[in-house]
Amino acid sequence: MNSAGPIISFPGTWFADAGGGNSLRKNSDYIRLAAWVTFATLLAAMAGCKSQVGGDVMATVDGRKIFRSDVDKYYDNQVASAQQQPVGEQATILRLNILRQLIDDEMVMRRAEKLGLLATEDEVDRKLNEIKSPYTQEQFDQRLKEKKISLEDFKRDIRRSITVDKVMNKEVSSKINVTDQDVTNYFNAHKAEFNLIEPQYHLAQIFVTPLPNPQVHNQNNKAQNEADARKKIQMISNRLDSGDDFATLAMNSSEDPETSGNGGDLGTVPESSLRTTDPATRDAVLKLKPGQYTPIIAVVNPQTKQLVGFRIVKLVSKEPAGQRDLSDPRVQQAIRSQLHDRREQLLKAAYYELLRDSAKVENYYAKQILDSNGILK
Repeated sequence: MNSAGPIISFPGTWFADAGGGNSLRKNSDYIRLAAWVTFATLLAAMAGCKSQVGGDVMATVDGRKIFRSDVDKYYDNQVASAQQQPVGEQATILRLNILRQLIDDEMVMRRAEKLGLLATEDEVDRKLNEIKSPYTQEQFDQRLKEKKISLEDFKRDIRRSITVDKVMNKEVSSKINVTDQDVTNYFNAHKAEFNLIEPQYHLAQIFVTPLPNPQVHNQNNKAQNEADARKKIQMISNRLDSGDDFATLAMNSSEDPETSGNGGDLGTVPESSLRTTDPATRDAVLKLKPGQYTPIIAVVNPQTKQLVGFRIVKLVSKEPAGQRDLSDPRVQQAIRSQLHDRREQLLKAAYYELLRDSAKVENYYAKQILDSNGILK
């Protein structure tokens, strides 16, 4: 039940942004069911209180009702930004997945009550303030309005997200132990994975567009036209030259919705991928040493020849081609993290199965699907 890391780190899917494209990143298809299931991992039913009156009961967990209105609320939120709306079987599967997650979360909430791990009001308020920090009050209220949710709905999701994390940390994650021998065994069995066939570039960027992007909600004013964009990117460049932190400037000033929230981090790309990006960016980055950043780069649409925006790219680090040894701390950490994540995923799956064994669950929606042969009105 890990939090999604998105551009805007909000619980559940209330504030999940579709995100713009970037030539240095691979974007997943937002409407794939797998993505829906991933985003749904932080969805919440109504914690510790009755569901909103009205609508058919779609399921019960130990007598706690989950109404159609609960499911529809999350369904509408998830598909609101999708370029293509799900229909037929896809729409039914999405609702079924959402309901399944609500059922799972309700089971965890019941377990949290027994363990005394329900999120406190102070924890909820701290998380809420953290989420609100990049926004003005007006911007935050507007986001709630756009998603057609109340502040209480939002806080309820925060409470559920914190509670689920606390239960999983106590019951699962805290019990995982990856030993040095585990790391050694994995390296010896997968040595080829640590032989880089080409150099790898870890990049970050600050991006400014001539038109304001409504998906970006950082604190500084967005450029309204090309002249504004040129002035803004020049101001950012001057501040970088004066020693300001790149990541902080990216968080406060970059207009790329995919990277502004995480300090402009573009991740690691192989040299072959870098060479397929726009020539101006490619040539500038290839001249950098780790820690350096490019001059201002004008990004132009190759088809229309129109200006897309301006960027400054930083080379965070560069990994040369060749075999990595187990003595490299980065190799050890990468293996340790991978083994931990795999075991955590397995143990959480097993933990949910045990919760299902001990809970009384009635999924009326699933029965309705079967009874109707999958054809629902």
